[in-house]
Amino acid sequence: MEKFTNYRDRGTGIAPFMPIFPGLSFPRAIKEFVILSLRIFIVLFISANYFTWLQFFPLPLAFHKGCRWFLLISCGIFFVDIQVDGVKRGSLSSLPKSRIPHPKSIIASNFTSPVDALYLSAVFDPIFTISFPHTKKVQKVDLWAAMQHALRPVMMSPPDGAKLTTVSSLLNRYPDRIIVVFPECSTTNGRGILPLSPSLLATPKDIDIFPLSIRYTPADVTTPVPRSYFQFFWSLLGRPSTYLRVRLADAVHNTSRNTPSTDDSKGQGGASDDGEMEEPLTQSEKKLLGNIADTLARLGRNRRVGLALKEKDAFTKAYWAVNEY
Repeated sequence: MEKFTNYRDRGTGIAPFMPIFPGLSFPRAIKEFVILSLRIFIVLFISANYFTWLQFFPLPLAFHKGCRWFLLISCGIFFVDIQVDGVKRGSLSSLPKSRIPHPKSIIASNFTSPVDALYLSAVFDPIFTISFPHTKKVQKVDLWAAMQHALRPVMMSPPDGAKLTTVSSLLNRYPDRIIVVFPECSTTNGRGILPLSPSLLATPKDIDIFPLSIRYTPADVTTPVPRSYFQFFWSLLGRPSTYLRVRLADAVHNTSRNTPSTDDSKGQGGASDDGEMEEPLTQSEKKLLGNIADTLARLGRNRRVGLALKEKDAFTKAYWAVNEY
């Protein structure tokens, strides 16, 4: 779409906010409509029952993970290719626990779709957070809110009344859980990595941060445009299956200046109460975020882009001005 060329990254030519539309012939559209019609009622039934009451019952963790996996399978996600940096295929079971996300560690994941959070919850049962561009604080959310966030408009700052904390404080409060951070703050189409939030800088230096990339085939399951519910459900539920490619890198550590400790109950992390940074990032802090962004780009076989949430917000308004219906 030539009218949106201003929202391509100048250095790479990548348009990370452009939705991906596969070619759709009339016979294929009929086929996908039939599959969607058969599948959507099953997905809605499972989702309604799990998210309205089953998730609140104190049932074994295996039951909750099983429900989430059942929902993934009902959505057509049967195949997940998981690979860890430097590990041969078929050797994951023999890895030491320190090589994979474990309790009191952090997953720094790319963010492209509501399915990201559902998959991570089915595998790791983590604590989810929402990050913002100019603060080291995060908002703790549940699985449903994390999935919804993938389709919500850009949030440049925390919403009014949001209870903010830091990953350091969450690690202290939930020592037996993994913390998931989506440092890009908002979704892309999977073709670029946005500048990262400073939220990861509130991580204690002895805590493992695992960069993790999730890619989809076909790629139109991604939701870079807020409120694109129809396209998302058609793409996810209208085809026989969707393939997930998950790549996990070795852990990195926060060695930047003023690194908080796990016993920092306030967990301020250098951010003021209104969510704005009290001082600019140091070179060591920028280096850490740059290293994580580079790793996410390498894992996802894409590149870092200079476009940020401000540009996505402008793109979204321009896109819906043309495509509103």
